[in-house]
Amino acid sequence: MQRGPIVSLEGVSHSRHQVVLRFGVGGLSFTTSLWYRQLDLDKLAGEYGPEALRRLLFHIAVFELNKVCSLRPESVELGPFADLWTPALEALWREVFVKIWAQWRYENDDPSYEGPRVRGGEGRGALPLRVRRAPAAETLAFCGGGKDSLASMRLLERAGVDYDVLVYASSIYGPAAAQHRLIDGLVQRCRPRTALRQWVYDDFLDSPVLELHPELGVKTLTAAETPSSVFAALPYALARGYRSFSLGHERSADTGQLVWERTGEDVNHQWGKSFAAERLISDYIREHLLADFTYFSLLKPIHDLVIFSMLRECPADVPFTHSCNLRKPWCLECPKCLYVWLGMAAFLPRTVLRETFGADDLLAREALVPGFRELMGLGGRQPFECIGGAEEVRVLLGLCERRGYRGPTIELFRAEVGQAAALRLAEGYLDVDLTNTAIPAELRARVGPELVRAAAAGRAFIRETLAGGA
Repeated sequence: MQRGPIVSLEGVSHSRHQVVLRFGVGGLSFTTSLWYRQLDLDKLAGEYGPEALRRLLFHIAVFELNKVCSLRPESVELGPFADLWTPALEALWREVFVKIWAQWRYENDDPSYEGPRVRGGEGRGALPLRVRRAPAAETLAFCGGGKDSLASMRLLERAGVDYDVLVYASSIYGPAAAQHRLIDGLVQRCRPRTALRQWVYDDFLDSPVLELHPELGVKTLTAAETPSSVFAALPYALARGYRSFSLGHERSADTGQLVWERTGEDVNHQWGKSFAAERLISDYIREHLLADFTYFSLLKPIHDLVIFSMLRECPADVPFTHSCNLRKPWCLECPKCLYVWLGMAAFLPRTVLRETFGADDLLAREALVPGFRELMGLGGRQPFECIGGAEEVRVLLGLCERRGYRGPTIELFRAEVGQAAALRLAEGYLDVDLTNTAIPAELRARVGPELVRAAAAGRAFIRETLAGGA
């Protein structure tokens, strides 16, 4: 294989509310720009020192830079920032790249590429910063506007936890104003103390680089979206005193879509949302950037079957959610739309489906059978998307059949799975694991009982429905 290009970190600059990152690769230039409301970066530099801010922004830069490494570079040059590249950061960055880019290696048939060599110094790093102000709220909850965000906010409220939310939009998902408008509609249904706002403008992932440069021999691009978003939000932790970030990633994200025979590795589109990634990133931030800080996923103790069941407690809020990454709020064709629609159809009234999606019966559409077939894992592997596992999909289809849904996809379910198998499979996804979680002990003591209660309610509903009830 031909020698790859060199990626360079050409610039990291900031103004009061903006961070601009510039990358070069093989003569091409790309920019990522992040905007923050309710955050003054100049003031932050004055409070903690310009070197502390430089180190924080550098971490944001290197986790945004790894998407450019989808072009299979040979090396990365950090230029004037090389002194900030430490062995600990190298270990974290490499692990994130290897795990998330397993999908890239599979799609590009390149099992041996584990990322570029990074030309940096052997920096010693610095002691983690200590936040100098009282926290604005107990936790900052990330809100992307989907069902997990809704379930997380309601869970915090039922547990009596006061929280702020971070509402963010990325240019790869369309116009920012439309994204914020959709998310605002959901946030206004809930009770956060404050809604922070972030914008990300990225001219790499949406560029025609693969089309115009076939000589690179690359078919797909990948980004470490979740790790990048966590590091990009750290300035808010310093500015507003947050001791923790709360995300809504469920246990379903811990399992990949296939085991690649050529390497024996689990290829997981959602590895950045996994418990392994969560623990790795949280430990690094606490040891090297912000002391007494925790990043955790509130829904990690439960699977998607329980989360969908939790929506039965707030059906009036569900129409304000959205999840499609192709055409917001819903395209009703992509794997994610089909999966979320299916999960809601399994638990919610058709009136809620019509209000949410504008359609209450996708299972009757012949054209969508191949999509549901892939979700069931009958095509060899599931789609690379943020969805639950094939067994959970089969349980959801069983619930839909019991609730009166008919059509070609239900016929496929009957032929390939059946109700007995669906009932058996469900039992593996209805427990609550409060051991393998990074939720802080004090918060876990408050949300744990609510998770146990929600799982018990979901278990009763699923067992009764699959056994023949409606």
